[in-house]
Amino acid sequence: MTDAKLVFTPLSYTGWGSLSHLVEEVEKHSPARILVVTDPVLQDIGIVEKVISPLKNQKYETDVYTKVVPEPPIAAGESLVEYIRKGGYELVIGLGGGSALDMAKAAAVLATHEGTAESYLNLSGNREISSKGLPKILIPTTAGTGSEVTNIAVFSLESTKDVITHDYLLADAAIVDPEITMSVPAKVTAATGVDALTHAMEAYISKFASPATDALALHAIKLIGRSLVAAVKDGNDKEARSDMSHGSYIAGLAFFNAGVAGVHALAYPLGGQFHIAHGESNAVLLPYVMSYIRRSSERRMKEMYEALGFDGRELTEEEGSKKLIETLENLVEEVGIPKTLQGFNVPESALDSLTDDGVKQKRILARSPLTLEREDIRKIYESAFTGSPIEA
Repeated sequence: MTDAKLVFTPLSYTGWGSLSHLVEEVEKHSPARILVVTDPVLQDIGIVEKVISPLKNQKYETDVYTKVVPEPPIAAGESLVEYIRKGGYELVIGLGGGSALDMAKAAAVLATHEGTAESYLNLSGNREISSKGLPKILIPTTAGTGSEVTNIAVFSLESTKDVITHDYLLADAAIVDPEITMSVPAKVTAATGVDALTHAMEAYISKFASPATDALALHAIKLIGRSLVAAVKDGNDKEARSDMSHGSYIAGLAFFNAGVAGVHALAYPLGGQFHIAHGESNAVLLPYVMSYIRRSSERRMKEMYEALGFDGRELTEEEGSKKLIETLENLVEEVGIPKTLQGFNVPESALDSLTDDGVKQKRILARSPLTLEREDIRKIYESAFTGSPIEA
């Protein structure tokens, strides 16, 4: 644990019906033209129209951009930046899952900068963000990524992922309304929900955790732990949907300030090489990474086990931490996500290339409570392939 500078998005609205605050937030910027960046399926099912109808009623010129793809390649970011530049937009609304929000906030900033989007990536870029860009309002429609409250946009490269990071990517306003998550399918609910749980858990054991992030992380674990399975089994469960939205939002605040670590570092290559959804990549790796590093965080893992709603008073820290691993294995299976890399058709021959790319994620790996070298990363991938959790 370390002293920490805490940063939060400037303004957030949360809770059922909070979408009603959108017009007043737009009015603060008096935009002549608005671009809504969203997932195409949300337009098909009427969510986009529900969001933009009040804006049209107020005579705002509002266009919709739906060329959002899961795990967006940097080329998709480039295209959106050019679209905004040519369109003369003055405000960007990101509506959707993490991919839509990441593309929206990155493009809103880079639209007022020179050069390509790729030139601003952390690992491979050579340019620095110098101005705030266009105003942006972010509205998540899934409960998982926390992108609405972070300063990071993730893009896929040829075999791994890279990020654009700057505080200027923070939203001017975030609107987290559980009501618009009701239509999310069970599979997506499961993947994004375990993603949010991973954010909270990795923040809690991060080397950069603080008392403030601990409080956020534990409460997020509590909310998600009691409602994830219910939300997957019954998407119309209003209480479960509310818990998941709030849990995802709070987990986002926790990991934005404390960081994520080994699970995310090893998940990025899975998305880059095999195009496995980010939430599923995290979910399949979560028990194996936690098992491998368990001895470095026994007390905190026991506390997370208790935050999930279990009574650990009679357990030692070692016993409680082992119970957590078992619980995570069972949870991933219960929400219908494959438990091994083989379940995602990842061949054993790919373990070396996955390790090669995992090692490159030094910024993220630096937060792990247990230092993970190349040999450790290879062992974790092997355990996730065979389905046999191991310890360092």
